[in-house]
Amino acid sequence: GAVLMADRMAAASVGSGKIASHNRAISKAPFQLSRRRAMSSIAPVVFLSSVKLKARADPSKTPGKILVAGATGNTGKRTLDYLKAKYPNVEIIAGVRSLEKAEKLGINDVVEVRKLDVTSSDDDLKEALKDIDAVVCVTGFVPNNPFQMKKAAHQVDNEGTKKLVDAAKSVGVSKFVLVSSILTNGRAIGQQDNPGFVITNAFGGALDEKLEAEKYLRSSGMDFTIVRPGGLKNTPPAGNLVVTEEDKTFGGEISRDTVAKVLAESVFAPKASNEVIEIVEDETASSPLSLFPTLQ
Repeated sequence: GAVLMADRMAAASVGSGKIASHNRAISKAPFQLSRRRAMSSIAPVVFLSSVKLKARADPSKTPGKILVAGATGNTGKRTLDYLKAKYPNVEIIAGVRSLEKAEKLGINDVVEVRKLDVTSSDDDLKEALKDIDAVVCVTGFVPNNPFQMKKAAHQVDNEGTKKLVDAAKSVGVSKFVLVSSILTNGRAIGQQDNPGFVITNAFGGALDEKLEAEKYLRSSGMDFTIVRPGGLKNTPPAGNLVVTEEDKTFGGEISRDTVAKVLAESVFAPKASNEVIEIVEDETASSPLSLFPTLQ
């Protein structure tokens, strides 16, 4: 299982990856500790709220068109499917880097597909976002080359996301939802030695790059929601959804299905407006008052 990263990066190698040393280049040593295992065994989560998801949109604010960027990834495809099923009156668009992969997944048979590569030109991104009301960004770099991971993480998770934010703002997108990761701000909150932070950031400094993108979105002036999930699981949800404020969750896991629901519902939930939330699942969590009642 993958941990913390945007889903394509996680699906590529993170779930099976192990690390031998926190300070040694990952290309020089075999991994000994999986990121997901590290995240599930470290400091307990601070439970601030636990909610059950149901679709509850504000009709006066329902967007006409929503584009899911990264729609062929494990989490992106789930987000696309959830939106299509729950909001039949909203036009859902798949933004994909590979048109061939989208066709193989059958996405073309269900929704409109647009070419969208966050490393492409500004004009190409603007064209992909033409007439779009809301963007759900579920992109993430794929660590194929261990010698190029830092460069790739910077191009996709940092500069690429910033370019997508700029393009969205320039064409009048009103809502931008971004998937990130718990521990993104780990250095500032004293979690730099947390195994989850160390292992995840070994992949090209991905958390540092994601943090820069988060800051950029927050200062963009657009309505945003940043969703930071814990370790990503491909299995069905287990336990209650636990939602915390930013920088309060230091470990835990969550099903990609649940992440997809939170990403989708964040487009519509007024209480999710201009918020950073962290999410995991816990079988023993109670259900106190939600920070985001519209997700109940």
